[in-house]
This record gives sequence, structure tokens and C-alpha cells, in this order.
Amino acid sequence: MSVLNRQCVESIGFASLGENVVISDRASFYNCGKISIGNNVRIDDFSVISAGVGGISIGNNVHIAVFSSLIGAGKITLSDFSNISSRVSIYSSSDDYSGEWMTNPTVPSEFTGVIHADVFIGRHAIIGAGSVVLPGVIVEEGVAIGALSLVKKHCKAFSIYTGIPAKMISSRKRDFLDLEKRFLSKSVQQR
Repeated sequence: MSVLNRQCVESIGFASLGENVVISDRASFYNCGKISIGNNVRIDDFSVISAGVGGISIGNNVHIAVFSSLIGAGKITLSDFSNISSRVSIYSSSDDYSGEWMTNPTVPSEFTGVIHADVFIGRHAIIGAGSVVLPGVIVEEGVAIGALSLVKKHCKAFSIYTGIPAKMISSRKRDFLDLEKRFLSKSVQQR
């Protein structure tokens, strides 16, 4: 992956920018003044990060894999250690599909029924490849979403969800919390 150097990344104009941020030169960003990026973040090729009025907040140690998109007017939060697999789409806005309204952004808003709602992805959550997360969803800490899932509702902490629509299938181990402590301790010692 070809990445932007630090000077190029700083020139993009993010609201805030941490250290050790690796961004592909093929990723796209819109409304950058509303995008905050923490430390140790990697954003891969062909990702599209498009912030609306609510903005996008990306925590520390976050990975956004190839062809993923974060789009919408509501706030999107990716908490520390969250992992967005390839081709994941996270929407904080959505058209009304009922037929009561017209759709698409070329139509004035008075003729559309677009809804906007914040999306929150908790610490250590992993969203499997090809999954779609809709507006208003909260994915709590430690949740794992299986590949190709449609997430329409709140996902409870340390659970595994999969399917269309996503349903809880089991609980998730919490071993990674001990690994996080060791990882952070080791990081402090190396400074």
C-alpha cells in the first residue's frame, strides 16, 4: 500500500490528528474539518471517509480496511482498538425506502425522507467484511459482527452477532482486555 507522508496527511486539514497515522494515497476524505483521528490509525486503499455535520471521530489503534466507507450527517464514532474490515459500510444517514418520499442527493431535501442518526462503534469491536451498519446503531465494547451482516439495532457488549438482520449468536471472550493491558504497558516501557 502506498501511503501519504506526514506532511501530506497534515495538509489534509483534519480537525485533529494523532501520531503514527498511516493513510493510503488512494483513500478519500470529505469535510475534513469535521474528522478527528487518534494515534496509531491505519486507513487503507479506496476507503471513503465523508463527514457530515456530526463529524467522524476515530480513536486510537483503529484500522479501516480497503473499500470501507463511513458516510452520513450524524456523528460516527470509532472507539479505541476498533477494527473495520474490508468493504464495510457505516451510514449515519439513510433514505426512506417506503415509497413515501423521493430518494437520492440530487433531489431537494423537502422531497426526501432522509433520516440522520449517530453511530457508535465501541472499544475492541470488530465489524466483519462486507457488513453494513445503519444509522442509530450502537455497537458496544467488545462486540464482533460476522461478515456480510446487516446491523440495524443496538448490539450488546462482548457478544457476537451475524446475519441479515444481525442477531446475537453467542457471547465473546474478554481475553483481549488482558492483552490490551500488556500491550499498553509495553508501549509505555518503550518510550
